[in-house]
Amino acid sequence: MFNAQYFRTFVTLVETGSFTLTARRLDMTQPGVSQHIRKLEQYLQKPLLNRHGRKFTLTESGRRAYDYSVKLFAEHEQFRHSLDNESLDSGECRIASPGSVGLMFYPFILGYQQMYPGLRVNYSFAFNGDIVQDVLKGRCDVGIVTDVIKHPDLSYELWHQEPLCLVVPADFTGTTLADLMALGFVNYSDGINHAGQMLRTNFPDEFRSMGQVPRQGFTNEVSMVLDAVARGLGFTVISRLVLETSPWQRQVKEWPLSQPVYETLHRVTQVGSELPRRYAQLLADFRDQRRHTLYGYAEEPGLEKTASEPWPSP
Repeated sequence: MFNAQYFRTFVTLVETGSFTLTARRLDMTQPGVSQHIRKLEQYLQKPLLNRHGRKFTLTESGRRAYDYSVKLFAEHEQFRHSLDNESLDSGECRIASPGSVGLMFYPFILGYQQMYPGLRVNYSFAFNGDIVQDVLKGRCDVGIVTDVIKHPDLSYELWHQEPLCLVVPADFTGTTLADLMALGFVNYSDGINHAGQMLRTNFPDEFRSMGQVPRQGFTNEVSMVLDAVARGLGFTVISRLVLETSPWQRQVKEWPLSQPVYETLHRVTQVGSELPRRYAQLLADFRDQRRHTLYGYAEEPGLEKTASEPWPSP
């Protein structure tokens, strides 16, 4: 019969190298320690120790049993801490976001895990619709989305606003909307919406719709869209997160515009779910770091609820 205490006694014996010290550390008698080891050997049906008087060495089975025991108790502690919803630095987090967010958020999380080894994060890169389904079906606890997809079982909260950038090839010299349209547009999953919003805001008298703009291609991977722009194939409009993490930063440039436009990011969870505190800290720390990088202070401009965006359900 499996008995965790036998494994605990065995680990302590190996680490102390002494039956006497093991008995003292575990508040046992030496015969009690010996009995635990015999019971464990009987359970495993393998000898664990080569005894040499008062000293011993491990058999091959003993070495394997020790490695297993250390792993067993480490996983046990990890599991125990994961049940503590108040813990800020241990337990599991399951998060999903679009690639535009994850390009910077996921490396931030990896750094977080290095600081807090008890924290485990499962991170998914996905499109808005897939993120919503993952939250609804319990495959992830928190989603970051760029669009509100209404559902009675979902709760949305405005989380962060990231500036959008109109990006052109580094050698582009155009200065007008006509020059930009002649260059053509490189599209991705959110590209049409972002570009239309950007151009409509900055060229209200000239721009009508993205139907006016020639298309130069499409990719469903936002991190790759700047490769096409760097090759001179067109312009695009992306989140600054994508621009700052792109390997093609030096081959492209941001086209200056007078009116800033932002991509609003929402946190989505199941209605009525109570998230452990570690989620709140992780999300807040990344957002605050990002705000400081962008604006130099905690409050970002223009983060306001619009009529089409529901507040979290009670």
